[in-house]
Amino acid sequence: MMRRFWPTPLTVSNQEKLRMLVGTALGILFVGVLSRYLGKGIDPWLVAPIGASAVLVFGVPSSPLAQPWAVVGGNTLSALIGTAIALVLPDNLAMAAALAVALAIAVMLWGRCLHPPGGAAALLVVLAHKPSFDIVLFPFLLNSVLLVVAGLVYNNLTARPYPHHSKTDRDDAHANNRFTQSDLNAALEHYQQIIDVDPSDLAQLLQYAESAAYQRTLGDLRCEEVMSRSPHAVEFGSSLSEAWGLMRRHHIKALPVVDRARRVVGIITMADFLKHAQIDDYMSLSERIKHVWKPSGLSHGDKPEVVGQVMTRRVRVASAQSYLAELLPLFSQTGHHHLPVIDSENRLIGILTQTDVVSALAKAVRHV
Repeated sequence: MMRRFWPTPLTVSNQEKLRMLVGTALGILFVGVLSRYLGKGIDPWLVAPIGASAVLVFGVPSSPLAQPWAVVGGNTLSALIGTAIALVLPDNLAMAAALAVALAIAVMLWGRCLHPPGGAAALLVVLAHKPSFDIVLFPFLLNSVLLVVAGLVYNNLTARPYPHHSKTDRDDAHANNRFTQSDLNAALEHYQQIIDVDPSDLAQLLQYAESAAYQRTLGDLRCEEVMSRSPHAVEFGSSLSEAWGLMRRHHIKALPVVDRARRVVGIITMADFLKHAQIDDYMSLSERIKHVWKPSGLSHGDKPEVVGQVMTRRVRVASAQSYLAELLPLFSQTGHHHLPVIDSENRLIGILTQTDVVSALAKAVRHV
C-alpha cells in the first residue's frame, strides 16, 4: 500500500531538465517585466497561478493542458467565474471558494481549455476580498497571453514544437500498425478518465513500447539464425514451367529470382502466376495456371514464357546480420510472406518466411 505513495522517477535527461528550468525562469521574467510596465500603478500586476502555468508550458509543452488556448482560456475564464461567484457570495468565503473552483472546472471542460492553474485562479479571486471584473483582463488575461508568447518562442527555439502538432487520425483501411487511431480513441473512451497525453503521442509511445518488447523478447537474434538456408531459386530466363514445378514439388509459394552471380533481381510468387492467369471463366484454376506456364511454341507473342516476364521486380531483401526484431513489422504490417536474405556481397544465402518467424517467436516466448 505504501509503495503507491512513493514518487515515480522522471525519465528525462539532465539536458531536458535544464531546458525546463531556463525556460520557466525566462518566461516568468518576460511576463513580469512587461506586465509591470504595462500596468503601472495597478496591483497585482502578476498572479501566482501563472507560475503553475509556466511549469506546464515549459515543462510539458506537448501536454493538452499546456496548449495556448488551455492557458489563456483556462486562466481567464476561471478568473471570470471566480469574480462572479465572489460578487454573489461576498460573506461566505468557504462556499464561494468551493463553487468558484467547481464551476471553473465545468466551464473549462465545456470550453475545451482544461488547465489546472485555472482552479487556482478562481480560488485566488475569491480570496482576494476585492472582487472586480477588471482583474480578469489585467493581470490574468495579459499574464496568460504573455506567457504563451514566451512559450512559443522558447519552446520552438529549443526543438519542442509549441503549440503541439497533433497527427491526424489515420484511415483504418490504411493503418500500418497493429491498432489504429480509432481503436485507441475507443480505448480512451472506455477508460473514462482524462489522460494528460495527446492521443497521437500515446499511439507513438505504444509503438515504441512494442518495438522494445520485441527487442527484449528476441534479444540479439539475427536473421541468419532463423532463416531457411539453401533456398530454391530460379534465374531470369528460367521457364515458367520450371518455376511452377519447383514450387509444387517443394510446397513453397515464392521463389527468389537471381542472376548468374546469385544476386537477387526479383521474386516470383503464386500471386504472380494468378495475375497472369486471365483465361476464360469456364476454365478451372489448375487449367488457368497450366495455360500460363505451358510454352506456346511461337517465336513471337504476348504470352509470357520465362520467369523474368512474370516476376515482381521490386523485392524487399534482408541482410543476414539484421536483427529479427527489426524485420517483424514487415511480416505483421506490410503483408510480406517471404523475405530473401543476402550476404555481405548481396548474394542469396537464405529466405525468411512467416513460418521461420513464428517458430522463432514461439521459442523466445518459451524462454521468457
